[in-house]
Amino acid sequence: MHLTAVILTLNESEHITACIESLAWADAVLVWDSFSTDDTVELAKKAGADVGQSKFENYAQQRNAALDYLKHQNTDWVFFVDADERSTAELEAEIRDKINNRPEHGWFVPRHNYIFGNLTLGAGWFPDYQARLFKFGKVRYDRPVHEVALVDGEEGNLDNPLIHYNYKDIEQFHRVQQKYTRYEAGIMKSEGIQPKIYTPFTQPIRHFWWRYKTLGGYKDGLHGLRMSLLMGYYEWVKYKMIREDV
Repeated sequence: MHLTAVILTLNESEHITACIESLAWADAVLVWDSFSTDDTVELAKKAGADVGQSKFENYAQQRNAALDYLKHQNTDWVFFVDADERSTAELEAEIRDKINNRPEHGWFVPRHNYIFGNLTLGAGWFPDYQARLFKFGKVRYDRPVHEVALVDGEEGNLDNPLIHYNYKDIEQFHRVQQKYTRYEAGIMKSEGIQPKIYTPFTQPIRHFWWRYKTLGGYKDGLHGLRMSLLMGYYEWVKYKMIREDV
C-alpha cells in the first residue's frame, strides 16, 4: 500500500525539516503550503518533499486542496501531519499493519501534547484523537476551523501517538487561541446563537471545572490548573465576541 504523508504549512521553517525527517518511512511526503514568506518551501524541498501551494481560505479547504492535488499521484493512503508534530517508529509499524490488514477507511491518531515544554495528559489534552489517516478517495473535509473529516466507510482508533510540540510559550498560546476563538465565535454567530445574559459568566466556570475535574487537569498539578484556567478564560472571550462584531 502506497502512503503519502501530507503536511500543511504556513511559515513553518522552525519545524518543517524535523517533521519531514520523522516521516522518512512514508512512500512520499507532500508539503501543502499557504504561500509561506519564510524559507519553509526551500527547506521542504531540500528535505526531499514534494511541494504544492494554494491560498489559505480555511482549514477544510486547504486539506481538500491537498487531496485534489494527490488525485494525479499514485497513492492508496494519506496521512495528515502538522508541521509541529513528529511521527515515531511505533506509530509507523502500527499504521503499516492497519492499512495492510484492516478494512477501515479512516483512523484517529492520539497525540502526546507538549505545552510550555510539559507533556500534558489531563484537561482534555490526551488522548486528543485526531482523524488523520485515510484510504485515499474516501474522505473530504468540512467546517472552516476544527475541520471535520467525512469518511466513506468505517473508522477506528490507533494506539500509538503522534508527538505534538504544541504551544511553546504563553505568547504563542494567546495568539493561536485568539484566532481559534474568533473562528468559533463567528460560526456560532452565523448560526444565530445568542447567549443568555449570564452565559458569558457561567460557561467559563463550567468549562474550567470540566477541564480541571472531569478531564483530569488536576493530575498535571499546577500546569493542569493553569491550562484549565486559560481554557476557561477563552470560553469567556468567545461569548464576549459573539455579543460583539467578530
